[in-house]
Amino acid sequence: MIRPALSIVVPCYNEAACLDVLHTRISAAARAVVGDDHEIVLVNDGSRDQSWAVMERLAASDPRLVAINLSRNHGHQLALTAGLDLCAGERILIIDADLQDPPELLGDMIATMEAEGADVVYAVRRKREGETFFKKLTAAGFYRVLDRVTDTPIPLDTGDFRLMSRRALDALLSLPEQARFIRGMVAWVGFRQVPFPYDRDERLAGESKYPLGKMIRFALDAVTGFSTAPLRLASHMGLVLTGLSLLLFAYIAIGWLSGSAVQGWTSTMLVVVFLGAVQMFVLGMIGEYLGRLYVESKRRPLYLVADVAGPVKGRASLGYRAGDRGEVTVSPVLPEQS
Repeated sequence: MIRPALSIVVPCYNEAACLDVLHTRISAAARAVVGDDHEIVLVNDGSRDQSWAVMERLAASDPRLVAINLSRNHGHQLALTAGLDLCAGERILIIDADLQDPPELLGDMIATMEAEGADVVYAVRRKREGETFFKKLTAAGFYRVLDRVTDTPIPLDTGDFRLMSRRALDALLSLPEQARFIRGMVAWVGFRQVPFPYDRDERLAGESKYPLGKMIRFALDAVTGFSTAPLRLASHMGLVLTGLSLLLFAYIAIGWLSGSAVQGWTSTMLVVVFLGAVQMFVLGMIGEYLGRLYVESKRRPLYLVADVAGPVKGRASLGYRAGDRGEVTVSPVLPEQS
């Protein structure tokens, strides 16, 4: 395979209003660095607007653009996985379609990669324009809590906007888990990774695709995917409650021996409710991890491709893609672990 010098991978969900400007800007940024030796991979993640129609039009007018239409909405991380799996470049730029991350930084990111001899250049946000105070506060808190509880150091204030070498991407694609937290997975694979500070722009059009519910789910995937701290917390809470129960038993025994009645059903009910709440919390944490094991045990492909516009140069190693003439590419069945 003759690889292009650069692949730009863009997951898209309801981004029809951004796509023409996105194509113009990332094409100009790529040509300024590598000329025509690049490919643009747009992944339509089950959009409900005209995103796929716009992608088909762009693919028809630009031979370097590949549009991939997933069979349904898989979510941002799996849509990004599909694009990374099917791209073929020696270097890969990950960027969102909303243009909050300026594609014009590509040249500086490549220069940083070459100067530092790095395999990953990850963008670190200095400013976040156009975002609410609540979003900024929760994002800052999330990254700092994640840094404290995870076993793998994950850089603070980073998103998926980054430049990767082919060997770093191939290492990432060897990780087949379903619940994907890609910025954490990139940190886990290692190699030389260097920061690239930048100011994040305001969204060009549309609305954020991460409302509060999805943010919470994303945070749970991050924590449970890279840390067993919640399980350890449950164990520690069990030990603390055992100690408190022994103290309470000693208090009741002393009161009984001294002939003083142990009064107050309110305190009794408070203890019962507290213990019940802690038990439910512990069971919930165990359930999160068991749920992940259940999903992983199904061994389903990570994504399903319905349609493709443009020349796909990569192979579907993690997903399923039906060809235009009935050819089928399926991810290989992994051997059972002994």
